[in-house]
Amino acid sequence: MDLLSEAVVAGAAPAELERTRLPDDYVAAHIRAEDAGMFTGVSDKDVRKSLRVGRVPMPEPAPDEVLVAVMASAINYNTVWSAMFEPVPTFRFLEQYARQGGWAGRHDLPHQVVGSDGAGVVVRAGSGVRHWRVGDHVVISPAQVDDQEPASHADAMLGSEQRAWGFETNFGGLAHYTLVRASQLIPKPAHLTWEEAACNTLCAGTAYRMLVSDRGARIKQGDVVLIWGAAGGLGSYAVQFVRNGGGIAVGVVGSPEKARAVEALGCDLVIDRREIGLDGDGDTTPERAIEIGKRLGRIVRAEVGEDPHVVFEHVGQATFGVSVFVVRRGGAVVTCGSSTGHLHRFDNRYLWMKLKRVIGSHVANLQEQWECNRLIAMGRIMPALSALYPLSEVPEAARLVQRNRHIGKVGVLCLAPGPGLGVTDPALRDRIGEDRLNPLLPFGQAQASID
Repeated sequence: MDLLSEAVVAGAAPAELERTRLPDDYVAAHIRAEDAGMFTGVSDKDVRKSLRVGRVPMPEPAPDEVLVAVMASAINYNTVWSAMFEPVPTFRFLEQYARQGGWAGRHDLPHQVVGSDGAGVVVRAGSGVRHWRVGDHVVISPAQVDDQEPASHADAMLGSEQRAWGFETNFGGLAHYTLVRASQLIPKPAHLTWEEAACNTLCAGTAYRMLVSDRGARIKQGDVVLIWGAAGGLGSYAVQFVRNGGGIAVGVVGSPEKARAVEALGCDLVIDRREIGLDGDGDTTPERAIEIGKRLGRIVRAEVGEDPHVVFEHVGQATFGVSVFVVRRGGAVVTCGSSTGHLHRFDNRYLWMKLKRVIGSHVANLQEQWECNRLIAMGRIMPALSALYPLSEVPEAARLVQRNRHIGKVGVLCLAPGPGLGVTDPALRDRIGEDRLNPLLPFGQAQASID
C-alpha cells in the first residue's frame, strides 16, 4: 500500500493528506483493449477471463475534478457488459470521448478501469472545485455530465455529453483511487459503513428516478407496481420506494430463496417467474408474451384485486412484451435497461389502443441523487448489500452477477482493510438498528454459497 493510501486508512487529517505525495500508479480492476476479441465465437463469455486486477498509471486531475481514495465499491451489470465487450467494446466510448481533446484525451488508454459505484475520501481537489475539500467523506454519482451544455440545466440526463462513469469513461470505482467530476459527489451517509454506502448510488438513484421523480412514473399511494427482478440491485431499491410511497409492490423473482429475500424487504406479493411460464432469458415472442402476461395478470388480480399501474422494467428482451401487455389501461412501463437483450418485440396494439406509456429512464441527475441519498441518510431506505468481496476477487464477484446468482448488491472492499469501518454517526446507526440495516445480507451469503 502506498503512503497516501496508508494515511487515508489511518484516518489522517486533511493537511496530512494534502502533503502526502500521490503514487505514480495504483491497484485497479480493469480490462484491456488487446482482449476485446477474446470472446468471438464463444458462448460463455466468462468475465473472469477478461477482468484483471493490477497496477495502472495514476491520472492527473482536471480543474473541475477530484481524486477519491476508494474505500469500497460494488458490482453493477455495466461492469459485466464491459468485461464481455458487449454490446460493443467500451473502448469505443473512450476513443469517442477523447476526440474532444484537452482533458478528455486522458481517457483513451489501452486499459479501462471499470466500476460505477464508490464511497471514499477526497484526497485531491482541482483548482475549480468549490464545494468539496480534501478529507471529505463522499459517495459518487455514476452520471458524469457537462455543466456547460444547455440541456444539462433543464435535466442533466438530457445532455448529449452525459456519460456513465466507469463504463463510458475511464478511471472507474473498482480501484484504490478514482477520478470524478466534482458534480458527481454526494455526502456519505454518516451511519453507514464504507461498503454499505458504496452499494447504493447507481441502483438506488436509478430506481428513484424511475419511480419517484417527476421524470419517471411518479408513483402515488395505492399504485400497484410490478417489479421484475425484485431481488436484484435495482429491484431491491424499487421495492423499498414503492412501500415507502404507499404503493403495493408486486415482485417477480427467479427462486424460492430470492422470494424470501424480497419478502424480507416488505414486498406485498412475490411471484416466482416459473409460475407464469417464464423459465429462461431468451427472446419472448409477442404471442408467448401475451400467454405469460395473461397468467401473470390473473395472479396479480387474484391477490391484489387489480392490474398494475406501473411496471418497473430493466430485464428487456425476455420480459418487455409481457410488461406492455400486463400493465393496465393508461398505465406506464418505465425502463432503464435490457440485461437479457435490447431488441424488444411486443404487440403494439396493447400499447396504443389501451393508451399505455413507455418511459425511458437513465441513471439520475444530481438533484435526484441528493434526494435519494437524503432518504438513505435518514434511515428510510436501507442498503441492498448482500455479499462482500476484496478488490483482488472482483472477477469472481462480477461472475456472480453475470450468472444472476446474486441477491441485491455485491460489494467490494477497495482500500478499506475490512468490513464495518467508516461509521461517523454511531448514534443514528443504533437508533435504526443493526438488524434493519442489511436486510439482504443473510440471503446473499446463502445464495453465493450455492454456486
